[in-house]
Amino acid sequence: MHTHLASAHGQPPLIDTEGGAATRLKPNGLHASWTTLTPRIHHASNYFWCLLADRGMRLLPERDAQLFLATVGHLIAGGDNHAGRTALLAAFAPTYRHLGLQPYHHQTLVDALTATVARHAPTTWTSTIAEQWRRHGHHVLNLTHRAAHRLTTTHPWTPAQIIDRDPATDTTTVLTLRPRRRLHYEPGQALPVTTLHRPGAWRWYSPANAPRPDGTIELHVRAVPDGPVSPCLTHLAAVGEYVWLGPPYHAGLTLDPDHHGDLLLAGGGTGLAPLRAIVEHLTATGATNGRQRRVTLIVGARTLEDLYDSITLDTLQTTHHEWLTIRPTFTDDPLVDPAAQGDVLTAVLDHYRPGHHVHVAGPPALIDHARHRLPLAGIPANHLHLAETFTRPTSPAVEPTGGTRFSRRQDTTTRRKAAPLR
Repeated sequence: MHTHLASAHGQPPLIDTEGGAATRLKPNGLHASWTTLTPRIHHASNYFWCLLADRGMRLLPERDAQLFLATVGHLIAGGDNHAGRTALLAAFAPTYRHLGLQPYHHQTLVDALTATVARHAPTTWTSTIAEQWRRHGHHVLNLTHRAAHRLTTTHPWTPAQIIDRDPATDTTTVLTLRPRRRLHYEPGQALPVTTLHRPGAWRWYSPANAPRPDGTIELHVRAVPDGPVSPCLTHLAAVGEYVWLGPPYHAGLTLDPDHHGDLLLAGGGTGLAPLRAIVEHLTATGATNGRQRRVTLIVGARTLEDLYDSITLDTLQTTHHEWLTIRPTFTDDPLVDPAAQGDVLTAVLDHYRPGHHVHVAGPPALIDHARHRLPLAGIPANHLHLAETFTRPTSPAVEPTGGTRFSRRQDTTTRRKAAPLR
């Protein structure tokens, strides 16, 4: 999934990324100078950290200097999409607060940042660009401060080592990660993820497994053409390397704690990941109120070769056949059984029964179609749970329980309340 603020189970911090520093304030000179610096990010971050230390600011650990510089520089320079900026802020805001940063630190940070870019991108440097970095640096840090202090969690980003890499198809890779610090998440949530192959660029991914005793996390990554992160994770990231994970956030898919009836789960592409995590969770929790809820999982793919997680799905189906039904559907494979041909949403309507809660995950186009098509077909809005794709403007809404979630303007889909911090 390319697929949260008062708790780690709330919604991502909102700091006006549609009209804020990442878009409205984005002169070409910022982006050009940052692009010149990024190949030298390792040396630049050493220089940046030494400047901070020389000026008596020691809140930033040296081990985090490269990721900090890459992230804040990427945000100031702009050029990313809405989902990428939201993922970046969801990782950066709690880290900002964890480090104990305050507005009186901003001048030192901006001075060090400006000096670092000037030294490592001299061919693009002018007095005008220097002023832009200073002005926009203050703007971004002030916005981050406001977002960070809406949080009740201070869990920062954490490194996670890649301990296994399975190239499931030509474009999809399954990564198994061991985070340095255990992440407490619910199946269906999403994490901001970055790699130093593309410094400062963050993207959303959902764990494909329920929480495990050993704390490992499985990510399903499909390479998006021209994407800044997914091709690196799919083709370049190797066993032994580290990626960085932000705290978990609700992304529209977590189970409704007040509903114990049957479920209809539908995923297109790597949208399967959060839904598989939900199924794994149900295999461990067993019957609720004396009844084992029945689950139908629809798995959409283009062809049979694109069904990348078939072995795990077969194992789940065989082991839990008494309550779990898995139905693959293929949009572009004339060789499969005609009953298995078709699109995900048509399969949803074929399998839907009154009382089902329906969870849909997948590419943004699939979610947009589901948002319009499924309610028109009679599925109640409060039974429909759609993956948050972070591609449309959102605004924060504080819930009575103290949790904060995303509420869409003019969106009729009901969202569940944020769970309290565990």
